[in-house]
Amino acid sequence: MLNPQRSLSELPKMSAASQVERAVLEEEFNWLLKEEVHAVLKQLQDVLKEASRRFSMPTPGLESQLKQENFILGSSTMDQVKGVLTLQGEALTQADINLKVAKSSQVLHFQFREDKMWKLQQIQDARNHVNQALGLLGSRDESYHFKTGAEVNKLMDAVMLQLTRARNRLTTPASMTLPELATSGLMKMFTPPMPGDVMVNFYINLSKLCLTVYQLHVLPPNTTKNYRPAGSSVLHNPGAMFELNHNRFEVSHVHKVECVVPWLNDTLVFFTISLQLCQQLKDKISVFSSFWNYRPF
Repeated sequence: MLNPQRSLSELPKMSAASQVERAVLEEEFNWLLKEEVHAVLKQLQDVLKEASRRFSMPTPGLESQLKQENFILGSSTMDQVKGVLTLQGEALTQADINLKVAKSSQVLHFQFREDKMWKLQQIQDARNHVNQALGLLGSRDESYHFKTGAEVNKLMDAVMLQLTRARNRLTTPASMTLPELATSGLMKMFTPPMPGDVMVNFYINLSKLCLTVYQLHVLPPNTTKNYRPAGSSVLHNPGAMFELNHNRFEVSHVHKVECVVPWLNDTLVFFTISLQLCQQLKDKISVFSSFWNYRPF
């Protein structure tokens, strides 16, 4: 391996053919830095702007370009929970839920209060990461001249980090404890108010919008049942226990329903395309680096 710090004059004499090859490589590499890098950056910006547009937040009082989309929640295995969710960008602007109570077969009906909307934190976080990636790309306009491959790689690594974080927010829902769910602001969104023995949670999993409904029962103070509080989880199972306001509860029934949101699937595809573009550019840099290993790429 040749020392990257050595000057050209210190290198061993090369044959005329080697000098020509090296000159051709240098010309190709300079073209890559000057032209192709910026072409890839423009392509990345176009793809990510489209992703960011899907995430936009509706502006109160102004006509939003984002259309409201209604999604019917359902499950092929049970009908205890049915509902319709209205999604506009990162905000759930309405939720209409019917819950058939176990044992009594009574149907409870809840919907968002008219003055409320629920921001889906996963979509909000993913949008923020996309916008950070766009900010990084925008900091190097077409007039900027990249001097080394290392500089390009550093930018690609930073962009890829933001894109990976954005993708992970949509593919990995946050774990929550049952007391966190019980005291969540989501529980105050509904009219009529949720009864004390029902909890709900919304989250994104890949391209699906999911609703989980928990039915609870209070454990008697003198119960001999072995009390073991549940930890943090995306989905809690029947039998999970927790304590809140000096009362102990046990999950008796869990109902999960979901619907596919097509534009979330599109967004995940945009992330994959963008990550591939970044990696392909890094691979081209590494090809020159392997041929031209004395230069610090």
